[in-house]
Order: sequence, then C-alpha cells, then structure tokens
Amino acid sequence: MSKKIGFISLGCPKNQVDSEIMLNKLASAGYEITDTPIGADAVIINTCGFIEAAKRESIDNILEMAGYKEDGDLGKIIVTGCMAERYKDEILTEMPEVDAVAGIGANGDIVEFVNGVFAGGEKTLFPSKDKLPLCGERMLTTPSYWAYLKIADGCSNCCTYCAIPKIRGPQRSRTIESIVEEAERLVSGGVKELIVIAQDTTRYGDDIYGEPKLAELIKKLDEIDGVEWIRLLYCYPDRLTDEVLEAMSGSKHILHYIDLPLQHADGRILKAMNRHGDSASLLQLIEKIRGYMPDCVIRTTFITGFPGEDEQAFEVLSQFVNDARFDRLGCFAYSPEEGTVAEKLPDRPDTEVAEHRGEVIMDQQFKIFSEKQEELIGQTVRCVVEDYDGFADVYVGRTWRDAPEIDSGIFIVAPDGLDIGDFVNVKITGTKEYDLTGVVVE
Repeated sequence: MSKKIGFISLGCPKNQVDSEIMLNKLASAGYEITDTPIGADAVIINTCGFIEAAKRESIDNILEMAGYKEDGDLGKIIVTGCMAERYKDEILTEMPEVDAVAGIGANGDIVEFVNGVFAGGEKTLFPSKDKLPLCGERMLTTPSYWAYLKIADGCSNCCTYCAIPKIRGPQRSRTIESIVEEAERLVSGGVKELIVIAQDTTRYGDDIYGEPKLAELIKKLDEIDGVEWIRLLYCYPDRLTDEVLEAMSGSKHILHYIDLPLQHADGRILKAMNRHGDSASLLQLIEKIRGYMPDCVIRTTFITGFPGEDEQAFEVLSQFVNDARFDRLGCFAYSPEEGTVAEKLPDRPDTEVAEHRGEVIMDQQFKIFSEKQEELIGQTVRCVVEDYDGFADVYVGRTWRDAPEIDSGIFIVAPDGLDIGDFVNVKITGTKEYDLTGVVVE
C-alpha cells in the first residue's frame, strides 16, 4: 500500500507553484496525496518566512500538525520552503516535533528526501538555492480554469526591508521558450486565465538575456490560442517601460491590470528603502499608464511606519493616495526582519502609530474605491464564474478587474444556468460593500 502524504502550502503564489511541482513529483513516484493530515504517514509544510506574521502562521501550522502527531493521527512532519531555508539550524532544535527539514534547493529532490525520511535517513537537506527547479510538471492546486505562471525566482533588487534575496537568492529567469511551452500546456489542459508572477516580473530576463524581456514575453503569450486572460503581478515601477505598456495596450489577452507595489511615496523614505522616485515621479508614472490604457486597473501596496517616517512623510503618502486614486490598494504596518538593512535603521515609529497610519490610508482608499465601483454601474464587463450560492440563487465570480484571492468579487444573476469556469458578459447593476452585483447579458 502506498504511503499517504498531506501537504500544506503557505505564503505567496511563487511558493504555491513550488508546492505544485513537489506534489506532482510525489504523486508520480507513487505517493498518495491526501487533503487531510489525519491518517497521513507524513505531512509536508511548505512554509513562508517573509515577514513576522508569515513566520507565525508557519509555526502555528507546525504546532497544529504536532498535535495530530501526538494523538497518533499523523506520522511524520517535514518542513520545507522559505522558513526552512531561513532558519535551518533552529527548527529541529527548537521544534522537536519536526522530523525533517529541507531548504528550497531540495525541492527537486523531494521524492528522494521523503524516501530517506521514511527509511530513517538524513533529517536535513540544504543544497544550493540555485538548485530550486524553476519549472516542471505541476499538480494544480488552483481551480481548473486559472493558474499561476512563474517566470523567474529570487530577487536582485535588495530593498532594505526585504529578506527575499537572502532567502531565495538573486533573480533567476526562465527562458521565453520554456515559459511559452508551459503556458501552452496549461491552456491545453483547460486553464483560461494565466497569472504571470515573479518577485519582480518587470526585471524578467535581464539575468539571462542581458536586458529585461517582459515585453517580448507577453507578446508571445498573447499569441496562445484558447487563453482568455493573462494578468501581470509584481511589477516594479522603475522598469515599467513604454515597451511593456505598448505591448499591454495592443494585446488581445493581456489584461489592462497592473499590480505595482510602490511601498511609499515620500522620496526620503523610498531612498531609505533602496527604492527610487518620489510622489511627483510616481504620479507621472500613473498618468503614463493611464495614457496608454485609460481603463487600466492599478493595484498597489504601501508600508506605513518604516524607520524615519515622520508625520510629514506620512502626509506625503496620504496626499499621494488621494491624488493617484488607485483602483486597488493594500497597506501594511512595517515589520522589521532579521538580517535586513532596515532592521538597524533608527527612528522607527511605534507599532501602534504604524498600524493607525495604515488604517488612515485604508479609510481614504475605501472612499476612492467605493466611488470607482459606483462608476461601473451600467457598464458591461467580462467576468468569470467561480461559485454558486444556492441559498441566494446567484453565481459568484470575478470581473477582469479583479485578481483571484486578493481582489473583489461580483454576484451574478443568470436567467440560464452557468458552469464554474464560464466567462460571461455581465451588466453591473449595483454595489455591495467591496463587491459588485450584475446580470448576465448576451
């Protein structure tokens, strides 16, 4: 009888793709993948270690699995991923419930490692980070109609608050040919929405081609038959070039949706973050994007409470949010990370101050967001159907303006039945807090 493996994937979509590659390797090797730890011979927890909240979530999951193990409902606990890579010397020492730990470079050897764990072999495996597979056959954990498409791993930007370069190493891009091949394979398998991800998608290719190649890549992806939507996440403002914007504006399937994490708008704070620009230059960028694509949905994130952020710097950020009028926005209080440059910077605002400033920004944004939602009433937009609410007799989905798992939804009335994964035209009839309502039209 084959051994049962449970799998918990935490953190970002890049880590989720890593999990899907490991799941496929394990299933192909004969392991039975189960969606519950109860009765499993082992559970693999692919952890995140990006910020304190993510580390806490990883630790909480390990402790929860330890409870099942103690009760005799679970065999072994194996920890992989970013927290494993970052704290390889501490996990086994401080968490004796864990049976084995493997770094990100071991993902390609996950079958051999798990075999060894069951045989009582080595408890740790930490090859070089550049051994991490950039691609491979995957067992998708997303709905059948959309999937992530990872085009690079690691990061070479070295923002002072971020531990990713230390955890995952410098950027390593895949070739255009391998990305297009995987995209075609996903689409032929039923995927209709491809979500392009990397730590910095706009820097894609400069490590292997000598210059960024995102514009060329998305032109190639746009030619794939059968794809409905292609969405770009994690675009870095400095590298969002005219060439990329032209490629997006003239495409058939590249959505006019840009995820543009700006982190701040005050020039002094951005410099301390090892980022560039100020509120004036960033507003010019926003105007340029909307010049190419007037209907473009721009999503961003900000950090409040970064070291040195005084009231004046926060006011710059607050005014910038009002001036830029983003379509989607998230704001997070600064979390000092071990081993980063920013950890040692002086004049960090109190956590309470940082959190309050974040709430102020989100209150501002909700007003802007609500106004933009109201402007959509009466328009017809393309949507994907994701669920059915039998109690309310409505379908639940997303417009093209919304990325899965992070943005808003829409409640859809359909005279005739719809299937999950259908793409339909919907006339917007109203708003419901963060969501929309609408009815299917021909």
